[in-house]
Amino acid sequence: MAKTYIDTVKYLIIADIEVEGLVERPDVVGAIFGQTEGLLGDELDLRELQKSGRIGRIEVEIENKLGKSVGEIRIPSSLDADKTSAIAAALEQIERVGPSESDITIREIKDTRENKREKVLERAQELRSKMMGKSRPESKEISKKIREGVRSDEMQKYGEDKLAAGPKIDEAKEIIVVEGRADVANLLRANIKNAICLHGKNIPETVKKLSKQKKTTLFIDGDRGGKLVAKQFNEEGEPDYIAKAPAGKEVEELTQKEILQKLRKKKPVDQWLKETKNQNNKSRNRNNRNRKGKSFGEVMNNLKGTMKGTLLDYEDQIMAKVDVKDLKDEIEKHEDIKAVVFDGIITQQLIDTAKKNKIEYLAGRKKGEVQNERGINILTYPD
Repeated sequence: MAKTYIDTVKYLIIADIEVEGLVERPDVVGAIFGQTEGLLGDELDLRELQKSGRIGRIEVEIENKLGKSVGEIRIPSSLDADKTSAIAAALEQIERVGPSESDITIREIKDTRENKREKVLERAQELRSKMMGKSRPESKEISKKIREGVRSDEMQKYGEDKLAAGPKIDEAKEIIVVEGRADVANLLRANIKNAICLHGKNIPETVKKLSKQKKTTLFIDGDRGGKLVAKQFNEEGEPDYIAKAPAGKEVEELTQKEILQKLRKKKPVDQWLKETKNQNNKSRNRNNRNRKGKSFGEVMNNLKGTMKGTLLDYEDQIMAKVDVKDLKDEIEKHEDIKAVVFDGIITQQLIDTAKKNKIEYLAGRKKGEVQNERGINILTYPD
């Protein structure tokens, strides 16, 4: 009999499920076991992982609404991050529950040890404070760490979204919006106390409201993800300026000097967007010259039966070749992708990802049930 408990939970996979029909919890669990069997090999077979206690009980909450079933799936894991991510990706390949079509989307993979880390850090700082009250510091380095710890202690959870923020968000006339909690901590160490984080790719309502009430500078990482955050924030909020970390660096890695330099060089949003667009156009124009790449059909013929996909640039040259289950993540890592050709089913989720990243063509073996494919060219190559 399979174990329904797990000794040490490292990660918790949380997924949303929508089924075009009325189903119950056992139907969903059966589909998970049945349609992932053999997909990732014997080492990551869910039944065997449950027997060994490395995967816990699969929890499903399902609710029937207007002929459809919607709900949430939770799977605790004691595997490492790579294997847990692979299992999560496998869930998104489930296309049917019982006789009905289904769509499973991973909402997040939560590191359950984060709360424990925070408690350990808080307790360590408390013990350190007591010890420092009884003995003299041994070096300037200890003093520096204490000062940094005190500033980190100033971090608060702000608004309904409980976002990490500095202590002067309410009283400040200007705020700085950063991507993550670690960025807020680094700005606090630089004595900047009016920062607040997005805490994810979506723009929280708390930040949207603040951007309409206060002069707002968005301080992004120096990578492609930062650019995407800037574009999304401009669409949903009202930022006034954009500052960007040096290429390849994150805000949390910057020194105080670098932080102040980049904030001084912030640009009005319209200017930043215009310059970014011009840079992208120049890159595309260069790539469009002297095209010598393979046709999509030729690429697909080479992929048939491999369950792999390729990203093509504007010369129709292969930029990357990956497993189909990793396509979404790989798309996020590259710029100037012209087409994605893969040995698999074109889903609405993949279409949305491609459109978000300005991809012109999406070519697959066949097209699944999609609601909106406007703004992208869909090509299919049936067996």
